Amino acid sequence: MPPVREEPRNPEADDTSHFASREEPAPTPTIIHNPNPNPMADHGGKDILSSDVEIKGSIKFQKELLIDGKVEGEINSDGVLTIGENADIRGEIKTKSITVYGKVHGNITVAERCELKSKCTLQGDLKAARLTIEEGATFIGKSEVTSGAIPAKATSARPEVVRPNEPIKAAFGARA
Repeated sequence: MPPVREEPRNPEADDTSHFASREEPAPTPTIIHNPNPNPMADHGGKDILSSDVEIKGSIKFQKELLIDGKVEGEINSDGVLTIGENADIRGEIKTKSITVYGKVHGNITVAERCELKSKCTLQGDLKAARLTIEEGATFIGKSEVTSGAIPAKATSARPEVVRPNEPIKAAFGARA
């Protein structure tokens, strides 16, 4: 350790400056560059609502969400939704893709793929382009597997049956 030298006393200075100490250079500040100024904006991972979370209200998300808690309300997204084993969802779900391991009481509308896993329970109607139901899954409701294509024009609620060159016959056994 080098010796500390004593500075000569300055007669104009106050009495508190008797001894001058050797000053260390001030540390250079470290600048950390964060390319994403908002850390909550785009973290790229899957968002999780754990089993101890209860929500009453609407949920909207963009990418991926795993719900393992209780939700009472509507869930809307263009992303991928996973309903965990401990989940209990009561409400309408509209999303791009869904995998159900837990309980859902409500209708599900999916743009692409719906998977009902072996121990899940779905009480409600289901509309999806692709549907997978594992053995052991409970599904109480009706399902509609769509073509996935959006029709160019709106169709009527009742389908139209066209049979060319066939005589019209009256219903319930009357013969023409």
